[in-house]
Amino acid sequence: MRWRTPATIAMCGLLSLGLAAPVQAHGKGSSPKHPSPPKAQPKGPDKKSDKPIDLDIMFIGAHPDDEAGQLGMLGYWNEYHGMKAGVITTTRGEGGGNATGFEEGPELGILREAEERRAVGYAGIEHIYNLDALDFWYTASAPLTAEVWGYDETLSRIVRVLRTTKPEVILTMNPSATQGNHGNHQEAAMLAVDAFYAAADPKKFPEQITKEGLEPWRVSRIFQTGGSGSGNMGPSCETSFTPAEASNVIFGTWQGYESARHDGNRWNTVTTWARREYVSQGWGNSAFPTTNPDNIGCNRLTLIDTRTPYPDPNVGAGTGALQGATLRAPGGLPLGTEIHVRPQKWEVLAGKSIKVDTVLYATQDIKGANVSLQVPAGWRVSGNGNVGTLKKGKEVVKSFTVTPPAQLPVGTRFKIEATMTSSKDGSGTSSARVQATAPVRGTLEPLEEIADFRAWTEQKKVKQLDALIESLLNIPSGKSRSVRVDLTNHSDTVQSGTVRLNLPAGFSANPQQLPYSGLQPGARSSVTFTVTNTDATLPTANRAPDNGAYRLEIETSYNGGSATEPGAFNLVPTTVIPKATTAPAVDGHGHSHEYTGEVIDISTRWEGTATTAADISGTAQLTHTDDALYAIFNITDDVLGRFLLPEDCKRPRRADAVEFGIDPRGNSANTSTVFNVALFPATDDPANGNPPCFARERDNHQGGPETAPGLEVASVLTGTGYQIEVKVPFSVLPDTIDPTNMGMNILVNDSDTQDLSTQTRIGWSTWSGVRADPWRWGVATLPGLPARPAAPKAPIMPDTAAQSVKSPQTILQSASDGVAPGGYAALDEKILKIKKVTKSSSKVSVELKVKKSGVARVFIWDGERVVAQTEVSLNKDRTLVLPLNGALPAGSSLLVSYERDGATLGLAHTLK
Repeated sequence: MRWRTPATIAMCGLLSLGLAAPVQAHGKGSSPKHPSPPKAQPKGPDKKSDKPIDLDIMFIGAHPDDEAGQLGMLGYWNEYHGMKAGVITTTRGEGGGNATGFEEGPELGILREAEERRAVGYAGIEHIYNLDALDFWYTASAPLTAEVWGYDETLSRIVRVLRTTKPEVILTMNPSATQGNHGNHQEAAMLAVDAFYAAADPKKFPEQITKEGLEPWRVSRIFQTGGSGSGNMGPSCETSFTPAEASNVIFGTWQGYESARHDGNRWNTVTTWARREYVSQGWGNSAFPTTNPDNIGCNRLTLIDTRTPYPDPNVGAGTGALQGATLRAPGGLPLGTEIHVRPQKWEVLAGKSIKVDTVLYATQDIKGANVSLQVPAGWRVSGNGNVGTLKKGKEVVKSFTVTPPAQLPVGTRFKIEATMTSSKDGSGTSSARVQATAPVRGTLEPLEEIADFRAWTEQKKVKQLDALIESLLNIPSGKSRSVRVDLTNHSDTVQSGTVRLNLPAGFSANPQQLPYSGLQPGARSSVTFTVTNTDATLPTANRAPDNGAYRLEIETSYNGGSATEPGAFNLVPTTVIPKATTAPAVDGHGHSHEYTGEVIDISTRWEGTATTAADISGTAQLTHTDDALYAIFNITDDVLGRFLLPEDCKRPRRADAVEFGIDPRGNSANTSTVFNVALFPATDDPANGNPPCFARERDNHQGGPETAPGLEVASVLTGTGYQIEVKVPFSVLPDTIDPTNMGMNILVNDSDTQDLSTQTRIGWSTWSGVRADPWRWGVATLPGLPARPAAPKAPIMPDTAAQSVKSPQTILQSASDGVAPGGYAALDEKILKIKKVTKSSSKVSVELKVKKSGVARVFIWDGERVVAQTEVSLNKDRTLVLPLNGALPAGSSLLVSYERDGATLGLAHTLK
C-alpha cells in the first residue's frame, strides 16, 4: 500500500509540478516526435528485487490489449503522482488474429504478451499477471467464457494476485450483459467485481490464508472504465461532466497533460505510441490524435463500488478517482479510512422503509467520528451516527432507517450518501444507489445469457449492475412467437392483477391482457402471450429505425395501482429455401435453373465505414437437397484487398470474405452450437490458380477443411467483385435441422487495402455484435426437408492456452516481484535453487538443487528471444546442459520455472 499526502493535489485542478509553462506543442498536421522508448521488459535478475511487490492500482482485463485505452491516465498518475499500477490479463489472446505473421496458439500468446509489456511500459507499468486462461474465439457469451476458463479457479487466482500485490484501486471493463459486450470482457469484469469482495473475505479461498500465508485484502474501490454523459473538451473536461444517469459517479482525467518523461508529448499522443505496439492486432499504424489542448478529452471511470470516501467527481486535478484511496483528499479523512454504504436491498418501494448500514473502518484511531446520511429530497432518515473514537482496525456498523416518499417514479435510481466527520482528522463522503420499483414488477423474459447474468448479480448482491440492461427478444418477420412476462412481488402483501402488452404498430398479442393472482410476497411467477408480427413489410434488422428496436410497454397492475416496464423486439428477416430438383454443380456460377428461390439482399452495413453499393454490396440465393444446403453469393466489390496465403486461410475480418452461419434448430444462445464458415474468394497461390478457401470460425468445431468433410467451395472473380458458391453437407452441422426454424446469417467483410484489414461489413440480419448473437440471426424454412429429432454435438473447444511457466518474460518478472507465474500458489523458494551456472562458447550448464520433485523449464533468454531451452522432471539435484548455436548474446539471462502440485516458482540468474 502506497499512501500519499495531499501535497501533489492542487485545488484549482492544475499541477504544481513545473508544468505551468507548456512544452512546445507540435504544429498542425505534423507527426509527433516519438517519445523516449519505454522500459519494455521486467527487471533483470541483477536488478534490485521488488519483493513483495506493493501496487496502488490494478487493471483487470481479458486480453493483452484491453488496458490500451487507459494507459495515458495510468501513465500520468505514475509520472506525476507516483502511482504504481499492474495489469491482470486473464488470457494471452492466443485465439485472436495476427496481422503480422502466422503465429497462433501459444506462440501468438507469447508474442502478444511481449507486445503488451512494451505498450504498458509507456505508462511506467512493469507488472503484468497472465492467468493462463484460454482465449478461444470471439464470443458475446459470458457463461461460455466462464465454462471454458473455469470461474472459481480463475477467481481464486485473481484473488491471490490481489492479496499479494495489495492494490487500493481496481479498474476493469463492463461487467454487464449489455448489447454487443464481448463475453470475455464481461466475464473478466464480473470476476474483477467478485474479487473486490472475495479478496477481503477470509472465508473465500481460506487456503490462501491458512496455507500460503496471505492475508485478506480490502481493495478501496472498483471502477468500470468509460462513462456516458456530457461535458466540455479540454482541461475542463475534469470539472464539467454531467453523467447521463444522474446517480452514477463518474470521474475524468484529462488526456492532454504533458509528459516530461516522454519528451513533452501529451499523454493522448503517448497513448497512441503505446497502442502502436499491439502490432499483431493491426494497430501498428494507429492514427495520432489532436495536439490542440482544447480538443482533447478525458478518460472516464464509472464507480462500481467503494469502501472509501471520494471527493466531488468534478474536483479536477486528474486525480479525483484516486482521492480517498491512494491520495488523501484536501480536508479528507486519513487514508485507510472506510465508509462502505450498504443498503438492505436494491429495490425500494414508495413509502416503505429500508435499512441502510454504513460500515466504518480505519487504520488509525479517528477521534470524534460521526456518520450521517444524505438522501434525496422528500426522503426521511432516522438513526444515530455517533461513533466517538473509531478504533484502529475495528469495524463499526452504524445502521439507519431510510423512508422514501409516498410517490416514486418507478425505474428511477437514487443515490444515498454517507458522510463521516471527525474532531480533527477531516471528513469524507461515500455513497450507494437504490432503484424505485413497483409492488409487482412485470419484465420481458430475459435471453438465456442475460438470465444467467441476473442470477449472478443477485447471488453477489450487485443488482445495480443489471439496472440498465435493455430487455430484448427477437421476432421473425411475419411470424409469431411466445413472449413470457416475468412477475416479481416486491411488496409484503399477496398481490393479484393483470399484465397487458402495449405493442407498436404492426404487432399483435393474443391475448392482449392476462391475469395473475395469489402472488406471495417475494414470490415470482409469469404469464405468456403469443405475439405476431402482422405487418411483414416492416423493415428488419438495423434497417428499421432506432437501430432495429420496436419498443413495447408492459403494463402490470397490482393492488391499488399499476406500473409499466419497457421492452423491445428485434425483427429478424426470414426466407424460404426451396428444395432443389437436382443438386447444383458447385462451380461458382450459380445458374438460374439451380437457384430458384428468393434473391436475398445482403447489402446492409452493420459495422465499419459507410460506402457505396459499387464499393461493397451483394445478394444470395439458396437451395437444399435431403443431405446438403447450397448457396451462391454474388458480391459487388470494386477493389479487392490482399489475398491470404493458403496456409493463412482463417480470420475473415482481415480480408474479403463471406461468413455463412447456420443455427440448425434456431435456438442457440451462443455460437458454440452453430456452424459458421468463412469463405474466401481467392488465395495468394498463383501456382494453383489462386483458388478459394474456407475455414470454420468461432463455432462448434473451429478449424480448417478437416472440420467440415464434404464441404465444397468454388468462386469466380468477375472484375466488379466475385461470386462464391458453397455446399454444406448436413452431416457437418452441430445438430439436425429444424426445417421450420433454421437460424441463418450471411455477413460480408470488405477490404480495399493490402494491410490485412477490412473497412466495411455488410450482411442480411445486421446488428452491432451480431456475429456472436445467433438469437438475432434470420430464420429460414426448408420445405420438403424431413424433420428429425435433435442430436446435438458437443462443442470442440481449442486447447491452445499459453502457459506462464513457459514464458521467459513472466518467469523473469516473477523472480523479481515474488508473484508466482500464472497467479498460482507460490512454491517456497527453498524447494529449488540455482546452485551454480557455468558457460562456454558451446553450452551453458546449470546445477539445480532440488528439495521436492517437480517439473523444471529452463530458458536462456536474451530479452527478446529464447536462445536455448529444456524441460525436465526432477526429483533430486541435477545439472542441466543447454547447447548454444552461436555466441551467447550480451545481457542474456538464465530463467527457471518450477511447477509442482498446482504451485509455481520463477528464478533468474544473469549470464555475465
